[in-house]
Amino acid sequence: MFGKKQSSTVKEVETIIGENTVFQGTIKSKGSVRVDGRLEGNIIEASQVIVGIKGFVQGDMTAHSVIIGGKVTGNITALESIELQPGAQLLGDIHTSSLAIGEGAIFEGHCVMTSEKTKVIELDKEMPGVISRRM
Repeated sequence: MFGKKQSSTVKEVETIIGENTVFQGTIKSKGSVRVDGRLEGNIIEASQVIVGIKGFVQGDMTAHSVIIGGKVTGNITALESIELQPGAQLLGDIHTSSLAIGEGAIFEGHCVMTSEKTKVIELDKEMPGVISRRM
């Protein structure tokens, strides 16, 4: 509906919250996280977050890319992309470079779209030299 069709490239999943699982707390992962159950808490520093069709996240996310098939209530910051698949629900604000919303998906919130290069320049002004050395 909005944006180009995203290639839903799923990276190797390192952390899985199963369909019959409820997890409360913060997940900090450099790898990919998949939520098919219920997460009440935040996901930070992940390379990719996937919320399955039956998945529910109540909390904020920070990742390189996010794919939502289920329901998310919280704010999302994704350096690369956010994809809302058909039937997904997102209630919260987003900040990303690329956004794709499938037909029938629901998004209620504010969206700020900035290129990754612009983010790096802005962060480098706040923390001179730190960001450019990491890139």
